[in-house]
Amino acid sequence: MIRANPQIRNFAERLVVYETGGDKKVGTKPSAAFDGCEKLRPQLVTLMGNGGYRALLGRALALAGEELPWLRRVHVNADASLAGLEEFHTQFDSVEFFEGGVLLLSRLLGLLVTFIGENLTLRLMRQSWPNIPLNNLAFDDGNQREKAE
Repeated sequence: MIRANPQIRNFAERLVVYETGGDKKVGTKPSAAFDGCEKLRPQLVTLMGNGGYRALLGRALALAGEELPWLRRVHVNADASLAGLEEFHTQFDSVEFFEGGVLLLSRLLGLLVTFIGENLTLRLMRQSWPNIPLNNLAFDDGNQREKAE
């Protein structure tokens, strides 16, 4: 199985913690763990169109589903929003649900780095999260984007 790049995954976790207000138990708003993907949507739709973003998110979801099989049953709607999250929030504890959000966002960021490069990916992230420091990020250091296990 190919796992997400550790640097990207750690950063995705920081973003999800920020989006959930620092709470891994996402409580009453289960989709909060997945809000990072939604927050990137406007910039990515501008860059690649709704269909392009939907395809990218679908691929990220497929990759994340290899590590967390329950994510295979989440779907991307025609408007590029995620469907099925509410159903799974009642089936899994909030920590596992939080992990799903981190994994999906890390896969999405990894695909962006692969397709448009680290600099443009960081620029898009600065637009979405202007208050989060992005200094000293090196997504492709160490093991070149992904590591086979």
